[in-house]
Amino acid sequence: MILRSAGPDDASAITALEKTLFGPDAWAVSSVIVELSGADRFSLVATEGDAVLGYAITMRSGDVVDLQRIGVRPSRQRRGVARALLVATTDWAVAEGFGQMLLEVGARNRVALTFYAGAGFVEIDRRRRYYRDGSDAVVMRRPLRRSPQREWVGQ
Repeated sequence: MILRSAGPDDASAITALEKTLFGPDAWAVSSVIVELSGADRFSLVATEGDAVLGYAITMRSGDVVDLQRIGVRPSRQRRGVARALLVATTDWAVAEGFGQMLLEVGARNRVALTFYAGAGFVEIDRRRRYYRDGSDAVVMRRPLRRSPQREWVGQ
């Protein structure tokens, strides 16, 4: 697996994964292109050959990095792809001097909640009926002061 910067050429593959992973909350290809090319964005893809296995997209604002998305192809989930993307994204944010990372995750998504908690994120708020299906979003935060690899407690 190789991690590299994502660009507009990856929009089709990311959009396909979005539809598979996020259903009605998936970003359209035009939104993906904006996210990949925006001035305040940092994004990565995990690839194997020509295949995109997963992606991470962030948005910067002040000293905060908002983790907009991490998505991994279902056949490659629970094999370290999301962890590699999160560690690389967090390493970048620490190197750039950001003070914290925020994200939202579905309150019903126990796997993702456990994953993020294992990476040092803590719940700081809830957004009621945030998603199209009416489910809540859990807002999580992680301070960015030390090396992410040393802070990781998950598997």
